[in-house]
Amino acid sequence: MIITIAIADDHKLVRNGIASILTSNGFDVIYQCSNGSELIEILSKGLPDVILMDINMPVIDGPDATKSIIAKYPDARILALSMFDDEISIIKMVRAGVRGYIPKDSEPEELIKAIETVFSRGSYYTGIVTESLVKVSQQADTIESITLSKRESDFLKLACSELTYKEIADVMFVSPRSVDGYRDALFTRLNVKSRVGLAIYAIRKGFVDIR
Repeated sequence: MIITIAIADDHKLVRNGIASILTSNGFDVIYQCSNGSELIEILSKGLPDVILMDINMPVIDGPDATKSIIAKYPDARILALSMFDDEISIIKMVRAGVRGYIPKDSEPEELIKAIETVFSRGSYYTGIVTESLVKVSQQADTIESITLSKRESDFLKLACSELTYKEIADVMFVSPRSVDGYRDALFTRLNVKSRVGLAIYAIRKGFVDIR
């Protein structure tokens, strides 16, 4: 089966480069768009198997385009693709509904693997969160499987926002060192290595409503 692809990126050279790599590896790139608005419009012709979505684009950016697409096509497989590797940008895309994230400077082999994994398994977060988190977050058990204190729960919800750790400390009326303590404790208990990992767990387990 040939996997069909849509690419949304405002840099034409980047789009063409990605399309060339994918086409030469047996994928069918059916749409190329310069912004989220173009992508949303063209999807009325048919949904591809996987969408590669840049984060920062004019007119409609990655997070807003993802929200709109997921609202209309809940089963859409969207893979965030960007030069920006900061946690806040990735969290925006995760909250919007993407199935994974891969930096633009990744090797072609990793991009191909990410697409194939999103298509076959539903998500791809290698390099951002541990494989064990993905397995845990996809299980059907309830959030009570891991008991968190009130302060840990509050911190976990705020970690899914665009606030910095210092701003989270201000909201919680605690010191930045206390916030670091909550973060490090949850890293250990949830077996994650980044704020993105915390956000993915919180969203998939119902601590945060992405709608």
